[in-house]
Amino acid sequence: MDFKIAVLPGDGIGREIIEQGLEVLQKIGEKYSHKFELVEGDIGGIAIDKYDNPLPQETIDMCKSSDAVLLGAVGGPKWDNVAGNKRPEAGLLKIRKELELYTNIRPATVYNTLKDASPLKESIIGDGLDICVIRELTGGIYFGEKEKGEDYSSDKMIYHEDEVRRIAIQAFEIARQRNKKVTNVDKANVLETSRLWRKVVLEVAKDYPDVQLEHLYVDNAAMQLVINPRQFDVIVTGNLFGDILSDEASMITGSIGMLPSASIGGKIGLYEPIHGSAPDIANQDKANPIATILSIAMMLKYSFKLNEEANDIEKAVEKFLEDGYRTLDIARGSGKVVGTKEAGRIICENIIK
Repeated sequence: MDFKIAVLPGDGIGREIIEQGLEVLQKIGEKYSHKFELVEGDIGGIAIDKYDNPLPQETIDMCKSSDAVLLGAVGGPKWDNVAGNKRPEAGLLKIRKELELYTNIRPATVYNTLKDASPLKESIIGDGLDICVIRELTGGIYFGEKEKGEDYSSDKMIYHEDEVRRIAIQAFEIARQRNKKVTNVDKANVLETSRLWRKVVLEVAKDYPDVQLEHLYVDNAAMQLVINPRQFDVIVTGNLFGDILSDEASMITGSIGMLPSASIGGKIGLYEPIHGSAPDIANQDKANPIATILSIAMMLKYSFKLNEEANDIEKAVEKFLEDGYRTLDIARGSGKVVGTKEAGRIICENIIK
């Protein structure tokens, strides 16, 4: 089968991790006789430097004419003083909006071989940990009307029923494929948007009697993720809360460099590691490419429906860890420490086997 992928390396370590991910994708293509056409575009700081625009129209058009989008990372101190609407992150928000990517799927998995890398006690993590955060991605306070006065600023949070309903349906559908439990996270005791959110989630839940539903206020959810993370299966929440909680969940795994993400909803999905551009280690062969490699596995699964191929990548990563290999961020003083390129090479070898 043939697929066209828009590749946006972005800034910092973006190109390094993308290169290793594409090596893995090439091995999948060779093994399963798929052809992946790659087209490259600019986003973030590099696009600001070239076009004075974090997301040029050329990149948007390229993404819309592709079957999926693979993104590295954006941002860095170099662009910290750029105007808000021209910051690298503005390009990321805009591409999500342009592609109608309202669902962000962020799995947080603790591999048994990496329990020692987690900041939590083994007694809390138990026999592995697998949480999936479903974050609404194109609404809420990030996209609300903004106002700046002489001595005040405001950001408006708005959600419409249809926005909540479609993300809730995604959460329940995904829960059905997992352990059939959804935890809705909001702040319905003080926010009108959360009261609407909870009302709609309850309505959607009626169509999924086989899925257990519970509600937590966001502050309690943040505490519960640390105290008893094993109680969670699928967490569904709004844009702001999801941004924070998914990063918290990622650190439970031991390293943000391990976790992939999928942004879906429209016809074209976007896949990216959840970590940042890490300019302090760029071009030093120190970055962990696993989150990007696992993001490619999610792309194969969600956009191309290639489940066997996706599972092959996941197993290759697991073998890499079981064989004792570690990148610097997960070494914790043990294991065979390897760089970005070597990690990619070993994972590629595991796919061919």
